Amino acid sequence: MKFFQQTFSVQFQYKVHFTQQLFSRTNILFSDVLKEINRTDGIKKILFVIDSNVALHFPQLQEDIDLYFKDHESVQLIAEKIIITGGEVAKNDTRFFDQIVDAVNRHGIDRHSYIAAIGGGSILDLVGYAAAVSHRGIKHIRIPTTVLSQNDSGVGVKNGVNYQGKKNFLGTFSPPVAVLNDSGFLMTLSKRDWLSGMSEAVKVALIKDRTFFDWIEAHADALVNRDMKAMEYLIQHCAKLHLEHIASGDPFEFGSSRPLDFGHWSAHKVEQLSDFSIFHGEAVSMGIALDSVYAALSGFLPMADAERIVKLLIQLQLPISHPFMHIENADSSLLLGLTEFQEHLGGQLTIMLLEDLGKGMEVHELDSSQLMKASSILKDFHNTQTLVLED
Repeated sequence: MKFFQQTFSVQFQYKVHFTQQLFSRTNILFSDVLKEINRTDGIKKILFVIDSNVALHFPQLQEDIDLYFKDHESVQLIAEKIIITGGEVAKNDTRFFDQIVDAVNRHGIDRHSYIAAIGGGSILDLVGYAAAVSHRGIKHIRIPTTVLSQNDSGVGVKNGVNYQGKKNFLGTFSPPVAVLNDSGFLMTLSKRDWLSGMSEAVKVALIKDRTFFDWIEAHADALVNRDMKAMEYLIQHCAKLHLEHIASGDPFEFGSSRPLDFGHWSAHKVEQLSDFSIFHGEAVSMGIALDSVYAALSGFLPMADAERIVKLLIQLQLPISHPFMHIENADSSLLLGLTEFQEHLGGQLTIMLLEDLGKGMEVHELDSSQLMKASSILKDFHNTQTLVLED
């Protein structure tokens, strides 16, 4: 039998920048970034897709973009700005995907041109997916505008939309060519958006950096009270840890191990059960609480550490329980999340738990009776405001 074999590798590189007033004409960051990543001759086009919430809170944004690109010689700004409804609805309704692809077609956006997305994680996921499948890959630039997207989803390599009621059922691994974080966009966030984004920082601290967990614990009140310097540090350090993981791990997830999905098997399911009325960051907080208490009940994690984790989430005004998170029996809807998580991972079920603050461990099964007990402990606290974690 004869066969031919070929092996090749492709190198990806992108930078995550932090700035303020990105579209001020005195801020040359965006211009410099485009010059750096523009490696072919000819005029490139750039199309902007903007989260409707951002457009509402920053009414001058579109004019600022027009003025910024007025004198840009190597990039032609498409005058039309695509405004997409923000939040998870952007990933649930295929009309928004069609709207972006239609604009790509009408304006002749080719593979050497750019689609820039300004918004929260859902908009970035949607636009990244549309860019990745249009012409088999248009360069996309992410401009995250929420805590969650600046510290987590906006700096990664994944894109996707929800389908058949399942989180990120359709998607791609397609790194951006650049990420531009402007802290000014955080100023108009609702309290709920501000708070919920911090759960991903707690997550990455718990599995990778105990010192960072201690820092979050020490600065929890400042973070809740919108101390911008504290938030900028949290975002930048969290983004750094995510990027380090991407570089050292399995960025395109060929295996079944996903350390950064700690707390996510139940989070994805509870989002779906709530018809996405629960924010992703809120769901992750509850998932972290459930898996931390479970780990303690199973003897993996000291109970005192589980208590610290739950109390920090509470101090950050993040939820730890919800009726959809209650596991009453082996047929509870939440437990279907394990099967769906394994299907999404492919291969063996692999769940990240904790054996210490800042140190994760992988298991390949969860005991439903212990999950029920962990759920009950968190439910009792939710109802009584008294934390009871006993061996």
